Amino acid sequence: MQTQSAIFDEIAKMMTEAAGAADGVRREAETVFKSRLQNLIADMDLVTREEFEAVRDMARAAREENELLKARLDALETR
Repeated sequence: MQTQSAIFDEIAKMMTEAAGAADGVRREAETVFKSRLQNLIADMDLVTREEFEAVRDMARAAREENELLKARLDALETR
């Protein structure tokens, strides 16, 4: 009975070590993936959210100004 317990202890120890090694590989793979993804995004010509919202607000203001100018022009043409 003593040898069976030692065998099971050794198997449990090996499985624990294997699980630790697998977790280390998983963490390393995640780190590499995140790094490559960040590099890919950095190489893309993307705008920040703040830049997008600023341009959107400028376009909205320009559209409103165009509508006002069109209304004034229509009023002048109907005279």
